[in-house]
Amino acid sequence: MATLEIKDLHVSVVADEAEKEILSGVNLTIKAGETHAIMGPNGSGKSTLSYAVAGHPKYTVTSGEVLLDGENVLDMSVDERARAGLFLAMQYPVEVPGVSMSNFLRTAATAVRGEAPKLRTWVKEVKEAMSSLDIDPAFAERSVNEGFSGGEKKRHEILQLGLLQPKIAILDETDSGLDVDALRVVSEGVNSYRASGEVGVMLITHYTRILKYIKPDFVHVFAGGRIVESGGPELADQLENEGYVRFTGKREEAVAK
Repeated sequence: MATLEIKDLHVSVVADEAEKEILSGVNLTIKAGETHAIMGPNGSGKSTLSYAVAGHPKYTVTSGEVLLDGENVLDMSVDERARAGLFLAMQYPVEVPGVSMSNFLRTAATAVRGEAPKLRTWVKEVKEAMSSLDIDPAFAERSVNEGFSGGEKKRHEILQLGLLQPKIAILDETDSGLDVDALRVVSEGVNSYRASGEVGVMLITHYTRILKYIKPDFVHVFAGGRIVESGGPELADQLENEGYVRFTGKREEAVAK
């Protein structure tokens, strides 16, 4: 059973030619079969956590550990982390001009699975996965995310999630920019992934609306670069009613939208 352990993680970035600490000692353990929702106001460090774990070069880990099944992923390159079983769905997926979705997905699957999937079964697998996410089959030959709407980009990321089947999925504000219908489809894709095996999910969000579709086992409040409170799904309901004011000292906009 997969386990992701984040131990006393401190992360800094360079801003205005000076190093600024963003994460100030994050501790979190995600086990297979668990979904952890990370909630908090804008600027609290939620996205920094996701990118630091995935290996974004902008973020410098100054101390702490990130262990996947006992191995320190901080010693791995970005592609090694992906092959080890980490997956990051980005808040703002990047465009990859000149690389078709079909080639990108098969190349990624080959890297993760250790061998190229047989073409006939792979084509069927991709078509079924695209259909479940209401993705037009014509998108398979389009360049990755080029000219895609926000919702189309998010569906493509969940398509990758379903096909690659990572041990641990980190979903950074997957609900951002989605209308109600797209939110439902994307959430169903995440739920299908969760039901497919012993996998863990870190779901980063600012609002509670996605939690109506993807039910978390644990909810953590992020403020000031660390987890300041943890609880069950009832904590999300509390945040919806009260906001983050007791954690930040200032009133945020309503948590639910």
